[in-house]
Amino acid sequence: MILYDTTPITVNQSGASARTIAPRHGPPLLMQLDDFMFEILPMYYPCGSVRSPPPGKYIVVASALGEETRTMFRKRKIGWASTLAALLFTRIVAAQSSTADLLLLHGRILTVDASDSVVQAMAIQHGIIVKVGTDAEVLEFAGKAAGTRIIDLHGRTATPGLIDTHAHIADGGVKELYGIKLSNAGSVAEIIARVKTKVGLVKPGEWITGSGWDEGKLAEHRYVTAADLDTVTPNNPVWLVHTTGHYGVANSIALKLAHITAAAADPTAGTIDRDLHGNPTGVLKEDPAMEPVTRLIPPITPEQMREGILYIQQLLHSEGITAVKDPDIEQVHWDAYKSLLDQGQLKERICVLWHAGSTVESARKALAEINTVPRLPSSLGDDRLLSCGVKIYMDGSGGARTGWVYDDWLRNAATPDITSSGAGNRGYPQTHPDVYQQMVRLFHQNGVPVGTHAVGDHAMDWVVDTYALVEQEHPHNGLRHSIIHANLPTPHALDVMASLQKKYDAGYPEMQPGFLWWIGDIYAASYGPTRGQRLEPFSTLHSRGILWSGGSDYFVTPFAARYGLWAYGARQTAKGTYGLHPFGMAEALDIHTGLRSYTAWGARQMFLENKIGTLEVGKRADIAIWDRDLYTVPTDQIRELRCLMTLLDGEVVYTADDLPSPRQPTDLATNPNISAASFSVGPRYPSTEPDLYNRAISSLAQAHVR
Repeated sequence: MILYDTTPITVNQSGASARTIAPRHGPPLLMQLDDFMFEILPMYYPCGSVRSPPPGKYIVVASALGEETRTMFRKRKIGWASTLAALLFTRIVAAQSSTADLLLLHGRILTVDASDSVVQAMAIQHGIIVKVGTDAEVLEFAGKAAGTRIIDLHGRTATPGLIDTHAHIADGGVKELYGIKLSNAGSVAEIIARVKTKVGLVKPGEWITGSGWDEGKLAEHRYVTAADLDTVTPNNPVWLVHTTGHYGVANSIALKLAHITAAAADPTAGTIDRDLHGNPTGVLKEDPAMEPVTRLIPPITPEQMREGILYIQQLLHSEGITAVKDPDIEQVHWDAYKSLLDQGQLKERICVLWHAGSTVESARKALAEINTVPRLPSSLGDDRLLSCGVKIYMDGSGGARTGWVYDDWLRNAATPDITSSGAGNRGYPQTHPDVYQQMVRLFHQNGVPVGTHAVGDHAMDWVVDTYALVEQEHPHNGLRHSIIHANLPTPHALDVMASLQKKYDAGYPEMQPGFLWWIGDIYAASYGPTRGQRLEPFSTLHSRGILWSGGSDYFVTPFAARYGLWAYGARQTAKGTYGLHPFGMAEALDIHTGLRSYTAWGARQMFLENKIGTLEVGKRADIAIWDRDLYTVPTDQIRELRCLMTLLDGEVVYTADDLPSPRQPTDLATNPNISAASFSVGPRYPSTEPDLYNRAISSLAQAHVR
């Protein structure tokens, strides 16, 4: 329910009266109607407070949040039932007394609401959507206030701001700013050349780091090795992380510093890659094998972390992304986000998962950290920063062949992979299965959502069965425990996820369709042609009524959501080493459902579905404006989408470089109501209501989007 500071009204029935509240600004709070308490979303209450509001007067101009509205307390007075139903589900629109400070007109606005409605226009006040509909309907909200803006879409498409529910943006931003970027390297020789250039910029003994290499994109189709790196790094330790983040390569100096020799045994849940003679190649897989090297690298400074976040934030805006779930964070990440929020520089909605480690002791430590910050449903900065739970690793990577699977991993899509012991490689758990259950039980009983990394089919079965077990032991609806990646669900996992979602609002896959493209060639080599047909089975999920959310797993793949939206329908690999479509097309997905996974369903996994994810009355104005219509262009054009403008809470946080600087239309330059920050871009879009439109622009600013 949205309450606006306009003409006051009183709600009375059978002697029951509603309290009125004073105009404030802030997050959701509770309003009391006699004995009934329910959630409202005010724009006028002090930040950080959740309690009964103070006296004041308001008019209800839009009382419905749609099907996702949830009462906060059970009704205790039967006589109020009909009144409450009217309050919660009937729109009381007082158009003549309502105004907006921003209008979007003449567009094709994909609301992604329950009916997938497409509208022409939208009115926004103080960052909240107050009306969607036709140009004529929305112009009734124009009012006469000075400085009101119009964004004329000229028929362009607007969508909800996109949501990435799995992206390591803080770490990724740091890597891009301070390390060697290798994601576009096409050969081992090119990687070595970039390392050599970096050597010339640092002192002897300083660490050299980089990230993003992928043997599937290299001409040699092999790992980078210590022997390769040693040719140009005689005096510097080197560590280059693979694009998956689950393995990397060290040079000989780094291996020596870490005491990794031929005599070193593989650690539990880790692999030291070796040549035919048993000597380490320099490639180390999973944290237990990598940590002897990575813990020697000087830590990132708080300032570097903040700079990395700011760097990636502007790039996210340029791709229409307004909300991100950043998983596996530690205190340094939280402190950086909080610092930027306090300085007014955090212009994304960030929902974090804390690193839980792989032991009960590390889980208790994570729980203690979580208890020092606001717990859901509370947030910081008006839903800019949320602590959304913890992340646990059940297994490893499909690219590294360390995921926990039932059947042997393959090399080159045909040959079974063999471990150093001579047995077939079926991966391994990253966390002992029994310990994992204890960790999940600890978090579940303390009301903390759990996100578990699981790529292999064996891992997925263990995870969903654990979620079912703890829910049966101690039901706790709404924690939305998730399966991160969920690459290879078995029929059993599908059944359990469907049941969990229906019974407990839990068991949601958080998936990355871009994996099929960006790391698709190494996936095709590892999973093979038979198993690959059920990889990322989006069509099956949809047909079973299983909800999931989309993401990139940046820095594993590029963060632009348009690549994931395209990959849903294309299921095409980057290089086509094993054919462009080694995973088949049976599990391809339509763009309507794909967009929903990056908007409405993504908002659910950030616990913000009542506030973002769709463009409806009462939702926040997080909006992306595009150069083409996602619903009508051919699939191949989706990855070429270009974001023209991004808004967060109605504030323009990104405008494409080739749009002109703000300027006031010359024919309105003397009008005192015209904003000095008006835009005039592109040809005028013909209005279906010219009188209304002309009347509005005579006293309002225009911003045209080409």
